[in-house]
Amino acid sequence: MTLATFETLLYSVEDGIATITLNRPEKLNAFTTQMRDELVAVFDRTDADDAVRVVIITGAGRAFCAGADLSSGGKTFDYASRSESARDAYKVNDVYRDGGGITTLRIFKSLKPVIGAINGAAVGIGVTMQMPMDIRLASTDARFGFVFSRRGITPEAASTWFLSRLVGMQTALEWCFTGRVFGAQEALDRGLVRSLHAPADLLPAARALAREIADNTAPVSIALTRQMLWHMAGAEHPMMAHRVDSRAIQARGQSADAREGVSSFLEKRQPAYPNKVSTDMPDFFPWWDEPAFE
Repeated sequence: MTLATFETLLYSVEDGIATITLNRPEKLNAFTTQMRDELVAVFDRTDADDAVRVVIITGAGRAFCAGADLSSGGKTFDYASRSESARDAYKVNDVYRDGGGITTLRIFKSLKPVIGAINGAAVGIGVTMQMPMDIRLASTDARFGFVFSRRGITPEAASTWFLSRLVGMQTALEWCFTGRVFGAQEALDRGLVRSLHAPADLLPAARALAREIADNTAPVSIALTRQMLWHMAGAEHPMMAHRVDSRAIQARGQSADAREGVSSFLEKRQPAYPNKVSTDMPDFFPWWDEPAFE
């Protein structure tokens, strides 16, 4: 098992599965600037480490994340009232960017699948940071809340892009308009989470899903598939998907992974894919940086 040290997170890698645990249990894992920076750093690490095939995120103690740390009182969300160094941490081209969005956009860029194991209370940034996670499993003890209107602010962390895509506009508006906290069953019924589990069974279920991905799939194909599906969620026309699909299937079809995938299937054995995310992503990736992609 590979271990790494952070102050607000626990991080370990075992048999291809990285586990990130939000680790401020005495504060219900409330979100801080330091947690934001460490989450960005840990996803930089998982992307760079070919030993990591899948990422699981969960929380220590009885909460997943109870939202922003409110110890600053009424100034919590007022970036302009902070010290110059604290303000600069949120400033891009003279515009303040919210810390939750910096976090979710980094998760969005991940080259490895991200599974949320939502073990308890998840409100504010505690729920919006889940939006770019690919699959969310929840404990029956979990509770969720898009509480921003009840704190005098608006949704953040790019959740206005993600949420309606996940649960539909009507549900997204209801949850954000009311700001109410709701239970795990409603989260399941409305499509926010994939499945519910007894508290003791949550992490084993997340690991079983991660294991299925890690043991059977080609890492480069998974990295491409993740970005293709997320980016095409906002495409204007299926032709955009056709252009990317065409390049991806041609690049992957010529790869050693494709030969191994077919051979292992015909030979009825587990595959051993040779290509690596760190060195073997196709030349057209990342395609969304190109001004015109034909």
